[in-house]
Amino acid sequence: MEEDTHYRIRFSSLCFINEHVGFQGTIKSSPGDFIVIEIDEQGQLVNKAIDEPINAVSKIPELNNFAKKPKLDLQNLSFEDGSYQELNTLSKCSDGDQNHQSKSEKEDTINDRTSKCEEEKADVLNFFLDEKTNELLNQFACDVKEKWNSETELIGPSPEFSLGRILDKNQRAILHSAIRQKFPFLITVGKNSEIVIKPNLEYKELCHLVSEEEALDFFKYLDAKKENSKFTFKPDANKDHRKAVHHFVNKKFGNLVETKSFPEQTYSAGDPNVVITVRFREKTKHKKRSLLECQERKVIYTAFTLRKENLEMFEAIGFLAIKLGVIPSDFTYAGLKDKKAITYQAMVVRKVTPERLKNIEKEIEKKRMNVFNIRSVGKPLRLGQLKGNHFDIVVRNLQNQINDSANLRERIFEAIENVKNKGFVNYYGPQRFGKGRKVHTDQIGLALLKNEMVKAIKLFLTPEDLDDPVNRAKKYFLQTEDAKGTLSLMPEFKVRERALLEALHRFGMAEEGCIQAWFSFPHSMRLFYIHAYSSKIWNEAASYRLETYGSKVVEGDLVCLDEDVDEHFPSTKVHLETEEEESANTYTIHQVVLPVLGYNIQYPKNQVGQWYQETLSRDGLQTCRFKVPTLKLNVPGCYRQILKHAHNLSYQLMGDHDVKMDGSHIDESTLSLLISFNLDASCYATVCLREVMKYDI
Repeated sequence: MEEDTHYRIRFSSLCFINEHVGFQGTIKSSPGDFIVIEIDEQGQLVNKAIDEPINAVSKIPELNNFAKKPKLDLQNLSFEDGSYQELNTLSKCSDGDQNHQSKSEKEDTINDRTSKCEEEKADVLNFFLDEKTNELLNQFACDVKEKWNSETELIGPSPEFSLGRILDKNQRAILHSAIRQKFPFLITVGKNSEIVIKPNLEYKELCHLVSEEEALDFFKYLDAKKENSKFTFKPDANKDHRKAVHHFVNKKFGNLVETKSFPEQTYSAGDPNVVITVRFREKTKHKKRSLLECQERKVIYTAFTLRKENLEMFEAIGFLAIKLGVIPSDFTYAGLKDKKAITYQAMVVRKVTPERLKNIEKEIEKKRMNVFNIRSVGKPLRLGQLKGNHFDIVVRNLQNQINDSANLRERIFEAIENVKNKGFVNYYGPQRFGKGRKVHTDQIGLALLKNEMVKAIKLFLTPEDLDDPVNRAKKYFLQTEDAKGTLSLMPEFKVRERALLEALHRFGMAEEGCIQAWFSFPHSMRLFYIHAYSSKIWNEAASYRLETYGSKVVEGDLVCLDEDVDEHFPSTKVHLETEEEESANTYTIHQVVLPVLGYNIQYPKNQVGQWYQETLSRDGLQTCRFKVPTLKLNVPGCYRQILKHAHNLSYQLMGDHDVKMDGSHIDESTLSLLISFNLDASCYATVCLREVMKYDI
């Protein structure tokens, strides 16, 4: 791996917390040597196949497994012989045409029909569901009814029951109808070929207005959707009560049905009962949607897991955006991932259906990308919406530090155990700053904070000392400021550079044009450069703090009062260490935090706080409020723990001949280290390894 000398110089000045000697080695000899797998908020690895929702109340195997049921093999069942039509007939059974005639007629007709319908629905469910699933479904329904009948409110999220995934669309439709008809107080929801069952809260609300019997019959009628049918509530002499029923039905289902009041057919002058009749609205054909209706259409979000190999994340997003016909800002993600690695991360794309995403699977494989766990979701992801990352790393070419003659294996074991017990300094890693030799992302961020928009553009387009199409295009731009000519030279895959150049060609290279050019980047990417500068300052502050005070918590330090924290805890959780607390050793170094720059943070009240102020003055930010209105950027800041621990750490020493590497011959006598661990969100594996090895990898 080509070494970045400038990066090494920048990090070599940062101190360590452990005192072991360490060792040398090489990481990222190939992408397969560095595997990163995101851990979602539920603690699940995102590379695992998603079969069912994690929060379901009851989890049962996918319905595809019901082929094991002896009495019926649905995998090999043919519906051409009429069986399917019979099942569809069963699923359409409803009481939708009942009309509250005379009481005796009503009771005889409804009771017979209801009894027959219930039996048929039970047959449908028995046909498709195994005995265990049926039992769990009935128990779930009973639990919901008991909860409601006890008049206690459901606390927390609505309970759910999952039937698992059912791949056949027609089978799903039949089951949806059968369950709603048998249990009208439940609703069914489709989630990526899965049927999820929940309490019908609208049913419960209606039960406050009419009898439970009427509510059951009304929801059966609605679900059946039988054309030209009508439903009639019981006669009601109370005008205000009828008004409340009208209001409920029209508010909840007004787009589907309409209501009217009629005198009861058998009424007399002394018995002025009135009945409410419900019927389905006539369908309007070829009706054009109004602009308002189009705007109110629900936004489509599709979640997926992205696997990429040796590919920068923004480049991957740019390529996906082109193939899907959307823009890069339509993609959201929980965290950034390394380039020279195999990475798995959760993503959500806006305005793209799961089917469209599946259609490009073959095309993106050519770019060393794969997408899976594709499913519909209701909202985008946000940065930090993850628990952490799992790493599987191979460190090759292991050897002692210069002038160290100790046993290498012992050095390695000592180093890993030390970091396992004491932790590591929680520096931001190299990918936060880019691997360019001439320009780092923090320099661009500093220019943006100082509102030097033209300078920031030129820094972004500064070439490296490499003779390739990308750097030749950048060199041409700096010499000519000809955005159009540079566009013709810039390769198609450099999506960010091309977007910037197109904006510059349109708006020009003056200050206002450069501001518009930055808006060609998504908000998260503009913010990324500001955060890079803040991260650089935090790294230097952490190193200064440890060099100045060591592991002792001193007066004026900021400590976090919560044990389990991330970067996004409020200032109210941050406490200023007092002289008395220092004397009593009240807090430990693992509780000490330092501010990440922003407008809503406090600084330590000791030499570290003074260091922050001097550093900001050095960089010309003594009056900076960490807001860039021209780019719509507001940076409130946060706090970051100085030390962190790796979790579930395991390791193994092997000969390199036992650890395959793509396309290269390896000396069999050389040792390799296989190391696996989990890190909290916003922690860096390269930083953890740097502490282990005492070597700027």
